[in-house]
Amino acid sequence: HLIFASVGIGDLTAVVVVIQEFSFKTCIVYHKCQIEDIITQIQDEKAGGVPIRTVKSFLSKIPSVVTGADIVQWLMKNLNIEDPVEAIHLGSLIAAQGYFFPISDHVLTLKDDGTFYRFQAPYFWPSHCWEPENTDYAIYLCKRTMQNKARLELADYEAENLARLQRAFARKWEFIFMQAEAQVKVDRKKDKTERKILDSQERAFWDVHRPVPGCVNTTEMDIRKCRRMKNPQKVKKSVYGVTEESQTRSPVHTPAQPVRKTTKEDVRKEQITFLNMQLDRHCMKMSKVAESLMTYTEQFLEYDPFVSMPEPSNPWISDDTTFWDLEASKEPSQQRVKRWGFSLDEALKDPVGRDLFLKFLESEFSSENLRFWLAVQDLKRHPLQDVPARAQEIWQEFLAAGAPSAINLDSHSYERTSQNIKDPGRYSFEDAQEHIYKLMKSDSYARFLRSNTYQDLLLAKKKPENEQGRRTSLEKFTRSVGKSLTGKRLTGLMQSS
Repeated sequence: HLIFASVGIGDLTAVVVVIQEFSFKTCIVYHKCQIEDIITQIQDEKAGGVPIRTVKSFLSKIPSVVTGADIVQWLMKNLNIEDPVEAIHLGSLIAAQGYFFPISDHVLTLKDDGTFYRFQAPYFWPSHCWEPENTDYAIYLCKRTMQNKARLELADYEAENLARLQRAFARKWEFIFMQAEAQVKVDRKKDKTERKILDSQERAFWDVHRPVPGCVNTTEMDIRKCRRMKNPQKVKKSVYGVTEESQTRSPVHTPAQPVRKTTKEDVRKEQITFLNMQLDRHCMKMSKVAESLMTYTEQFLEYDPFVSMPEPSNPWISDDTTFWDLEASKEPSQQRVKRWGFSLDEALKDPVGRDLFLKFLESEFSSENLRFWLAVQDLKRHPLQDVPARAQEIWQEFLAAGAPSAINLDSHSYERTSQNIKDPGRYSFEDAQEHIYKLMKSDSYARFLRSNTYQDLLLAKKKPENEQGRRTSLEKFTRSVGKSLTGKRLTGLMQSS
């Protein structure tokens, strides 16, 4: 009513603009403040909030936790919610923004059971309207690698993100590493319980802003992000969506900046900036995407047992496991041999194809390339405590001066790898491995497909099975006729004698 009274019913365009601006401001200011008021009331035990307690576990204590059932009961009681499902949904929406989080899971949802939750520190609340940079994330991951504790070991997706960030911020990586070391020294001076709580809160902060693959990122389409994008052209140049020249701000050790009130003109400018940035984005035509998808589908159609009937039978709908036994055997079928020619990845995935490619490289006296690539792949799966020793072994075998199996690297990759080996990790040989892979793909793999070794195996497997079946049945018939004729001759000889 206020909107129509102040603008006028006839001016529909102005009404839409005011409604849009009002909804944006409501989402940012009003709803955030309401959520934070609810969180404050939940934590206030004197006013009937949820009791926050320390729980004794086996040989340890879990400080400052509540259960999911307690939060659901509080929401139903104090917000007049009758349906538990609605309370769980509301709690999950609040948890997705990072206001409270499960202490043993990276998925920010609320469960109506005994799962332990911990409330986020106010410093990490979204209402502070600041977004962490990728340098902050790199510092956090470096800190995790310095903890030397099994519970803080990096997950697979975090290790991959760390490797990408190390490549992206190669010039300032030493500075990032020094920042992480300084923060670790400060954290070690804190009380053990306080440090444990802070570690979990910082982890939950990054679960919101750098979520686990497959989880929803609640910060992707947020107007607060648009406001900070002063120059969208700079954003396009970075792989991760932010500029490398941006100022480093750690979410742990820097105070929150004061928030300026947002005006209607600010919101209008933010919308224009965001739309201009979307227009400038590089987009692939839908026809190209569909064409590549159709090509991939047609290429792998015969390898999908749910779509194409496999030979001898489909093990998913029958009890015959012969198909799986043939796929695991050391004598590959025609389909397996043909699949090696799709790409180098397909040849390396198959153990038989990998061994055959290794033998081919040995005939060309270049097997050290594949052995190095396999050694680096194995290094990524090693236990963390064994990684430094194994990394030194790989360096001495393939890259050190006078190495017995020296590989050919460009100067840039060699310098990067020699710097990484000073503090070895699972991804210290990332640049060298990528260079060797490209070398094998462009040179050795192409010759392997043209070699007699592969061509003979491919042609031998292409003989029609029906002809082989007819030949086998003909041989059986010939043998049976021969046996019968021999028997008749023996009978005639015995009678004549």
